[in-house]
Amino acid sequence: MKKSHDPFEEFPQNHVRSAIRSGIVQAQEQLDTPRRLRMTNGKRKIIYTLSSVAAVFGILIGSSYYSPALASSLSQIPIIGSVFGNSDLIGLQQAQKNGLTNEIGETQTVNGISVTLDEILYDQNNLTIGLFIESEKELDEFYFGAGMDFTINGNSPAGSSGSYGEDTLSATTRTAIQEINVREEMPEEFELGLMLHGKNGETWFFSTLIEKIADIHKIPVQHSQTVDGLTLNVTELSFSETGLSIAYESSEEETDFEISRGGNIEFLVVDQDGNEITGHSGGATGERVEDRIEFKSSKQFDSVGSHVTELTITPYLVIPSDGGGVEIDANGNETELEYKGDFIQPVDFDSFKVKIP
Repeated sequence: MKKSHDPFEEFPQNHVRSAIRSGIVQAQEQLDTPRRLRMTNGKRKIIYTLSSVAAVFGILIGSSYYSPALASSLSQIPIIGSVFGNSDLIGLQQAQKNGLTNEIGETQTVNGISVTLDEILYDQNNLTIGLFIESEKELDEFYFGAGMDFTINGNSPAGSSGSYGEDTLSATTRTAIQEINVREEMPEEFELGLMLHGKNGETWFFSTLIEKIADIHKIPVQHSQTVDGLTLNVTELSFSETGLSIAYESSEEETDFEISRGGNIEFLVVDQDGNEITGHSGGATGERVEDRIEFKSSKQFDSVGSHVTELTITPYLVIPSDGGGVEIDANGNETELEYKGDFIQPVDFDSFKVKIP
């Protein structure tokens, strides 16, 4: 599945890139869900918007937030082309080692800053993107904000979540990994459009055809429980050579996103021998429908070996230690929102088991 563009092969790059850019611009104009969330030092910035559909309101939690966990996972990488292989994320190491990534290697330079789209992993409904960045001048810590915007075949998906992290190799070079989870089903192969924004107004555009890895196994779960008015439904567990995913939905009779709990659910996963499967927290997409707030998410974990026959899964709630946000209405007016984490009530979920065939 490893592939790269042949520089001597005729390919309508200008036409495709123009279409991707048009799709990105159109998606941004039509998008009525929040664009990004940044998390640093335990704080969160959430952007809310009101939907144009009557009685339906939307929020996008984690739609590209800066992840210190991802940043710390990127060890010192001496050469370009090994962003995945030199990270300490086992799934990415396995993917690169076994030739499961889509190799790109395209570089664009804007305002003295060169951004290389190194390689992409597409497994389950997850996209993981590796970047190498080199600048003529020193860059600020958050020069690229919370990462890239993206399109699928020129269109923006209805909902997505994910995280973005960087590792600084020197004052002028850094690597970055962005993880994107898309709520809706995606095609096996599609044209991925990417747009990265710089602090001084620069924009880097990429477009490339990517393909999903093979041998993804899905296990229907449909485990539901309701605790203190919060309903959790774990719908599916999927696994492949590169990792494990747990998909869930939640529903709660609440209208205030700042004190809603469904988007803060995580999972502790251990195998039949008591060994914990390392998790990599991502975001969640949610919407307010009438008097309820509903979330959807897919949490990512390291891959499990062939010796694993059963998993014990324990949901738990992570209450943010600090935060706040900005609400944007249909006219683009912003309203500052105060942190209300002290009002979030804890939840104790029951564990459940899933057999691995």
